[in-house]
Amino acid sequence: MIESSARPFPAAMRDSAWIFLGAMGSAAILLSGCAARRHSVIPWSTAVLVHPVVPPHPAEPGASEEAAPDLRIEIPSALAPLATRTAPPRPRTAAPANPSAAAGKPDTPQIVPELSTQESNSLQQETNQSLAIADHNLTAASGKSLNAAQADLASKVRSFISDSRDAGHAGDWTRARDLARKAQVLSEELARSL
Repeated sequence: MIESSARPFPAAMRDSAWIFLGAMGSAAILLSGCAARRHSVIPWSTAVLVHPVVPPHPAEPGASEEAAPDLRIEIPSALAPLATRTAPPRPRTAAPANPSAAAGKPDTPQIVPELSTQESNSLQQETNQSLAIADHNLTAASGKSLNAAQADLASKVRSFISDSRDAGHAGDWTRARDLARKAQVLSEELARSL
């Protein structure tokens, strides 16, 4: 028997049909275009102009006229509040009898570390030196016109000097020294900016 390498006719026809259908499907997809770029069938400018068709009224008033439905709108009598307050109201405090006393510093006792006499004297000396330098720099700046940043620095220096002197009068020389150092540093910065 002789074998042939050719395929049977129905198999070749089936393969060519699949190829043809695949080519036609691909062509249909490619020719249909992008879905995002498709334009609507009715332009929106004319879609606004479309009005519904109203059916004509019957010629005779009594013939086939149906009762119109009752379309009453019922509005509830009491509406619920739109926003509710979740936080409790702020407590009210009584105004102080003496307004000048309220503006001043509180008379609460402060905790001051116990220092030896030698430590206290050295802290007091450092405080006085820093305050003297800060005062000197402030007096040098007082005769000149200051811009907003320089005026702010001068105000902070005055505040630190005042707080340092208050701490020194209270006997807290550690705090007084720290505040005087801050005043000194800021006043030196002010003097450099002039």
